[in-house]
Amino acid sequence: MPTADEISAAPTIAGRPVGRLGFGCWRLTTSSTAEATALVEGALDLGCTLVDTADVYGLDWGGTGWGTCEERLGAVLAARPALRDRMVLATKGGIIPGVPYDSSASALTSACEASLRRLGVDHVDLYMVHRPDMLTHPAEVADTLLRLRERGLIRAIGLSNHTTAQVAAVQEHLGEPVAAIQPEYSAAALGALRDGTLDQAMRHRAAVLAWSPLAGGRLVSGEGVRPDLVAVLDRIAAERSTTRTVVALAFVLAHPSSPVALLGTQRVERIAEAVAAIDVHLTRAESYAIVQASEGVALP
Repeated sequence: MPTADEISAAPTIAGRPVGRLGFGCWRLTTSSTAEATALVEGALDLGCTLVDTADVYGLDWGGTGWGTCEERLGAVLAARPALRDRMVLATKGGIIPGVPYDSSASALTSACEASLRRLGVDHVDLYMVHRPDMLTHPAEVADTLLRLRERGLIRAIGLSNHTTAQVAAVQEHLGEPVAAIQPEYSAAALGALRDGTLDQAMRHRAAVLAWSPLAGGRLVSGEGVRPDLVAVLDRIAAERSTTRTVVALAFVLAHPSSPVALLGTQRVERIAEAVAAIDVHLTRAESYAIVQASEGVALP
């Protein structure tokens, strides 16, 4: 049984602790290495020690094509090599536009090797299958990931956007729990809370990397989310003399699985605002009020 200290400890990946907020590189599409370096270094300075990217990042949000966000991050690391030791570096593979998913041994191996070349590193701390390929047997996925680890190309294994059954199937053939999962989770997207994803992570002590913790910015703008949810977030923010953004992030951080909230903003000042969420500890009444407003139905 884990101790209380172990339960409350910061998440670890590949034996390294990570901050409760992480820096996501989906929108790292600037053509300026200096600008990208300032952003990455600023995020690290603010405690966002997990830096998360993927080979597919760069096909949207102003990117110029496949792999361009990894290339930009690689340019940052080439310009400032010391930053590499300050981060827990994660990337993902398995999406191929037009296919759209391929987790076969050859595809995942090639994807990982190509990511390392673009990043200019000899290994990543965490490698994740980005989305499940239902046409590849989980035994093949597990074997491929283990071989990548044996070669020293990756330190830890993770799964992104997988169902609990898909995670369990891969883990069965890995012979060990995955180090991390990456589900969507926010005050506006409670699927991981209800479908067993977060429970499974706690059972196996996997790190939870919550993507889109601000619902892609909709919780900041208030557009496209339930008005009742916005009202509850604003009420709590006013009572605590903080912002809606901080309360929405505090809700994600409040879950006992200790999620790492991955921030997609490309502005250091927005990251600085978000950091305040670490010190905002919502009451149960506040958290359940957010759940009820998000789902629009009374709790039983």
